[in-house]
Amino acid sequence: MIHMLLAGLATALLVAGTAHAGPTLDAVKARGSLRCAVNSGLQGFAAPDSQGRWSGIDADFCRALAAVILGDRDKVDFRPSNTQNRFTMLQSGEVDILSRNTTWTASRDSALGLVFPGTLFYDGQGFMVPKSIGVTSARELDGATVCVLPGTTTELNLTDWFRSQSMQFKPVVISELSQIQQAFFAGRCDVFTTDISGLASTRQSADKPDDYVILPEAISKEPLGPVVRRDDWEFFTIVRWTLFGLIEAEEYGITSANAAQQRAENKSPSVQRMLGASGEIGKGLGLEPDWLVRAVEAVGNYGEMYERHIAPLGIPRGQNALWTNGGLMYPPPIR
Repeated sequence: MIHMLLAGLATALLVAGTAHAGPTLDAVKARGSLRCAVNSGLQGFAAPDSQGRWSGIDADFCRALAAVILGDRDKVDFRPSNTQNRFTMLQSGEVDILSRNTTWTASRDSALGLVFPGTLFYDGQGFMVPKSIGVTSARELDGATVCVLPGTTTELNLTDWFRSQSMQFKPVVISELSQIQQAFFAGRCDVFTTDISGLASTRQSADKPDDYVILPEAISKEPLGPVVRRDDWEFFTIVRWTLFGLIEAEEYGITSANAAQQRAENKSPSVQRMLGASGEIGKGLGLEPDWLVRAVEAVGNYGEMYERHIAPLGIPRGQNALWTNGGLMYPPPIR
């Protein structure tokens, strides 16, 4: 009897230590591509050029996942989404992942059948106005017309904040980002409100960026990150640790240029485990041992992604800096 119990325990431990491919991972491998819902066009996060090539930190995160799972960063099928259809696209199975400057909230993490693996970018909601109206603070916006995207945390934050300030506003609700930007620049509203990073991106796209100013107030916390379906924890774990791995790689100085060399030559036990030269992290995730090398070679570490896509918007690292530099980027250890 004791022998049977021991044998059963050994089997359970073996099963617990071995990853089982979930339905999303199986589908991605069978299809040979990762279906990724992204913004329809937000510089710095996800936007296509004239040739249809996508760039941005959200787009690159999908490329990192494709490299991790399929060994090829280019095996991504980018699907544009807006604030009203993004969750439906994921819930219906039209896409495998939503990587679209989406705020992590309690209601979204509990009531939609979806789950957030982590935060890719820490942000906050702000306001942008034409410099010509002479406003220097959001507290001077009583009675203003405000352009806002529907189906967002922005809508609720806007209403809550104006009410808390005993101020009134008139909403101008437009569902497509490009259309709401055009409306703001055309003077249909006094104010455009969204995440501060989105304001910086919109301001940069203006014919005369210096004609617009982002007001100093941040009225909310907006942790933005990828979203996956709740019914596939194996895929959730891969997405989570790919995100953590890109951040951890920056902390250890592992870059797109030296990742393979670090795997071959670095004698640090931590680096060896991270890059698959020792241990079985990859096996536990259902991936190849060099999964993180693939991700970093595909898009660079988190810092490289930030410098390539977000820094040109004029947004300093701030809370998106590593914890060692006073920021919030603090990944759990890969061990």
